[in-house]
Amino acid sequence: MTRHEPTYPIVDLFAGPGGLGEGFSELYNMDDSRSFKSIAAIERDEFAHQTLVLRHFYKIFKRECVPEDYYRYMEGRITKEELKNKYPSQWSHAENTALRISLGQESHDVVKSLIKKRLGSANKWALVGGPPCQAYSLVGRSRMMGNPEFEEDERHFLYKEYLKIIIDHRPPVFIMENVKGLLSAKVNGEPVIDKILKDLSSPIRAINKKNNGLKYRLYSLSHSDDIEGDIDPKSFIIKAEEYGVPQARHRMFILGIRSDIEIKPNSLKKSKPPTVEQIIGSMPKIRSGVSRQKDSISLWKDIITSVKGADWLPSNSVDDRLVKKVIRAAVKEIKNSNLNTSSKVYRPPRVMRSWYYDERLSVSVSHEARSHMASDLHRYLYASSHGAALDISPKLADFPPELLPAHKNVKIGCEGKMFSDRFRVQIKSRFSTTVTSHISKDGHYFIHYDPAQCRSLSVREAARIQTFPDNYNFEGPRTAQYHQVGNAVPPYLAVQIAEIVREVLDKIPED
Repeated sequence: MTRHEPTYPIVDLFAGPGGLGEGFSELYNMDDSRSFKSIAAIERDEFAHQTLVLRHFYKIFKRECVPEDYYRYMEGRITKEELKNKYPSQWSHAENTALRISLGQESHDVVKSLIKKRLGSANKWALVGGPPCQAYSLVGRSRMMGNPEFEEDERHFLYKEYLKIIIDHRPPVFIMENVKGLLSAKVNGEPVIDKILKDLSSPIRAINKKNNGLKYRLYSLSHSDDIEGDIDPKSFIIKAEEYGVPQARHRMFILGIRSDIEIKPNSLKKSKPPTVEQIIGSMPKIRSGVSRQKDSISLWKDIITSVKGADWLPSNSVDDRLVKKVIRAAVKEIKNSNLNTSSKVYRPPRVMRSWYYDERLSVSVSHEARSHMASDLHRYLYASSHGAALDISPKLADFPPELLPAHKNVKIGCEGKMFSDRFRVQIKSRFSTTVTSHISKDGHYFIHYDPAQCRSLSVREAARIQTFPDNYNFEGPRTAQYHQVGNAVPPYLAVQIAEIVREVLDKIPED
């Protein structure tokens, strides 16, 4: 008789569009059952929540049994209302597990009751997630300097809600994720990270100033030893590119195991990441649009082909000759091109096909280029040509004077003091730089490596770099989609973390 392998419940807090939960749900047992099942994923952002509900609907079905109507919805052939009406019970289940709730004091009792009811008698489960990270991020703090309300920003203290849920439900295992900026963040002059680590080790003492024995041992997922005594917070940083993710994304992950459970977890196994070209190079070529004017292919061509590379780069240095050669080739290709600003042609990546590819997907979704000002088109052309020729993204100091933006920070940027990489190309032969929520604002940090396309990354390209499968649909307007992708945990990293959590839960005795 074949032993049935368990499916463990997970509760996902501050879930975003579901990157962490996606990784956990994509871990399978030997009998092809899922190792984890989300009983509650909580997110307050409207569009991220819509994405979460749709993905929970998808996950109700076995992979081979996902209805054709899901794909018809992705293709735009039916509306969401039609999808809901065709599968009312499944959609209702998705709405009951993907919940739009703003975690905090006002919702605490409701959330406590909900989790308790759904856990039932389960004693082997995991709590995952992390509080919103903007207030901890280096960029977020630089923007808030001098703001007297910064010290009181609720996002400093939302982790306490995470602590309260730990106290309420005593999970045997938790994963808390947050930004690298926690390492240097301070509140009232005290390091935030030191307080958080103490609080996670002894949550009741942190909230109620008491101690009833609920304690957790904290572990690094990238180091084999448990963290005891003097804690080096850097031990909790995971560099995603070291674990097969095509992106330099450095985040903090803390694994907590309840102190009465004498189990030591394994650590992540390193693997080489694919390159940007391997992940997005197969996607159809598209062109940028032209903003502030009536866009057309002829206008786009006229703007770019008006460029005279020799005027920008009058010197005859080896580097300039190489860049000018790429610019001339790109301009020639653009003159003969007939690209659209979007494409629905679906082509899987050249690597990791089993992770991204869905043979039932007939179109590519969200592969649409932004529009850019004429001056930025020239900057993108130069930057991507520089990257293609020299295999490195240019700094502001590398730009010809004619291409420098009229911005107050340009001078200090050219001096290398701040924002020197205001225009950043993703080099095709390397893994990407960090995809952040800033991608929703503009594309300057996320320029495509191909000068003949002269554009920033599409939502789908950014999603691939974040390792979202191609059948993952992001809801809301394009800006909201970019924001969701930039804020997410890479699912391919999450599935590796899930494997470590499963091993711990498997070893816990049933009693």
